[in-house]
Amino acid sequence: MIDRRAADGLGLVALVLAAACAKPATSPGASPASAATAGTAVAAVLAGPRVVLPSGRAITVEIAGTDQEKAQGLVFRESMPKDAGMVFLFDGLEIRPFWMKNCHFPLDMIYATRDGTIVDVLKNVPPCAPDPAPCDNVTPRSKADTVLEVNAGVADANGAVPGAKLKWVGIPGR
Repeated sequence: MIDRRAADGLGLVALVLAAACAKPATSPGASPASAATAGTAVAAVLAGPRVVLPSGRAITVEIAGTDQEKAQGLVFRESMPKDAGMVFLFDGLEIRPFWMKNCHFPLDMIYATRDGTIVDVLKNVPPCAPDPAPCDNVTPRSKADTVLEVNAGVADANGAVPGAKLKWVGIPGR
């Protein structure tokens, strides 16, 4: 079942993508009002929660803060936009194993602390094999209280290595 907030967020993303694909305001027949509406939709997404990677690239993130949101994660999604991710918030530093059950695409898992310091990166973690094959946990080497999941390849392309810093924007408690 899809979380209602996630569905609303996907609707907003669709609106922004539609606005981004619309004709520019300078095209014949475009009104200043339609340009303002498109700009407002883009600004709404940019004002939402995001993470600035060590390269300076900002990605929009969904927040998994409740136990239910953490359990759901990216389960059953076929893909994720290239400039998107999911951030998992925890209390206290611990080794935090994850698994890729029913995820359909590989991820980079960036383990960090509340202050944004990256402590470990698990790269190109593949989804589990279909049932009934077992699904093993992937386990970091260091304790973390925040985990950022992004598409495979994003960590390498953006300097996400242990010791580098992430900047949390609009993420509660970070």
